[in-house]
Amino acid sequence: MSDAIGFQCRDHSACKQTMLAQAQDHCADAGLRLTPVRRRTLEILLAEHRALGAYDVLARLSADGMGTQPPVAYRALDFLVKAGFAHKIEALNAYTACVHPGHSHTPAFLICRNCETVAEADTSPAEGRLGDAARAAGFVIERTVVEATGICPDCAGVAA
Repeated sequence: MSDAIGFQCRDHSACKQTMLAQAQDHCADAGLRLTPVRRRTLEILLAEHRALGAYDVLARLSADGMGTQPPVAYRALDFLVKAGFAHKIEALNAYTACVHPGHSHTPAFLICRNCETVAEADTSPAEGRLGDAARAAGFVIERTVVEATGICPDCAGVAA
């Protein structure tokens, strides 16, 4: 799936630096504060293409001397989701960095049930069959969550 970001081999260092710079620019433009804890939380999420639970994030923040109480992680994650820098993966009750920060999009998540790698793909549910069904029912879609579980190319033995 060429539009899915997360399963192909990427330069994580360059990806991380680009996303952090975009987040910083967006915060400056929008008058938001990318505090040290929020920035470090984003760095943690960007370190790998896997969803992390709030307590996983908290353990890493704690190791960096940034707090030991759950609200530290939850507040930072909540900010990142609201600012569009992260997504909550409902099926895993975990979070992953957004690969299209600052762009209005409707992501779908492809979750490997073996290694829990998460790939983000851009979708348009309102344009497809779901949108057709909603329009036929007189329903206006405001938000969708699309999460698919399966096997990633690495776990399936396919070269990425």
